[in-house]
Amino acid sequence: MKIILVGFGVIGKGVLKVINLKKNHLLEKYGLDLSVVAICDSSGAAINKEGLDLELALKIKEETGKIASYPEFGQNIGIIEVIESVPADIVIEVSPTNIHTGEPAKSYMLKAFETKKHVVSANKGPLALFFKEITGVAKEHGVILRYEASVGGATPIINLAKETLAGNRVKSIKGILNGTTNYILTKMEKEQLDFNTVLKEAQELGIAETNPHQDISGLDTAAKLAILANSIMGREVTINDVVLEGITRITPESLLMANKGGYAIKLIGEVTDKKLEVCPKLVPIDHPLNVKGSLNVAMFNTDLANDIVVVGTGAGDVETASAILSDILNIHQSLKK
Repeated sequence: MKIILVGFGVIGKGVLKVINLKKNHLLEKYGLDLSVVAICDSSGAAINKEGLDLELALKIKEETGKIASYPEFGQNIGIIEVIESVPADIVIEVSPTNIHTGEPAKSYMLKAFETKKHVVSANKGPLALFFKEITGVAKEHGVILRYEASVGGATPIINLAKETLAGNRVKSIKGILNGTTNYILTKMEKEQLDFNTVLKEAQELGIAETNPHQDISGLDTAAKLAILANSIMGREVTINDVVLEGITRITPESLLMANKGGYAIKLIGEVTDKKLEVCPKLVPIDHPLNVKGSLNVAMFNTDLANDIVVVGTGAGDVETASAILSDILNIHQSLKK
């Protein structure tokens, strides 16, 4: 199975590490022979229809920051042109997320569909804004779109609901879908520190971005919630439909007061047939949603299985790549049927 990797940042590098690590296992257990024939970043691309050396690609990126510096096969070429011209089975789309326009990732995905390539994406932006259009175009061209890694990183939220809980009606989903805000609130609660102090520490540790606005405002959670609402609940919404409040107004005093009453304060995203909101909420201290640190958690309320809770890592290169790998395997097994 031939792969084009679009985006060679933290997640893209994680994808190559995981493919390298699991190559023999995938071949022996699933009969899946993965070959990365193109890697794209903002500098251009490395293209070899026989398959690129992944360790060399990682080394070149580390040393030069540009995949176009890959010896012999590196070239200055646009990503759309790569998707159009390079024969492949799957495009893995992990370019930087834009939750305001969805571009250029949306165009990469649509071009992949038009050229009859399946897509595995970790990109929230296009799906949070244009879910119906993107899934419709994939269906129109008879290709598969998978996007487990777009919500919750390594935590299997979408596939759990759509496959393991198939046959259930999911009545509501609520959870913590952003590890950065959960880390900040946990640290504020535990050490009685103010928001700005903990945010600065999280930035120094690399847990929070240099510009943390999307996380602390709740926008990141809202994007993920819109994807869950569309893909699992069957709603037709975008990130712009989410009622939103972030965590910047939470104080150590409010956390202490909540604790004394037997509660924690968490940034909770919740979707039902009528509700679509992200805001800080009181969560009982012994409740399954009260996870600590940078963990993610999702709770499904269903008609048959009642409440089902999944907890896991919401970020990280190899961790997120594990979700991408599960989607690749799903496509491989679907095509064998």
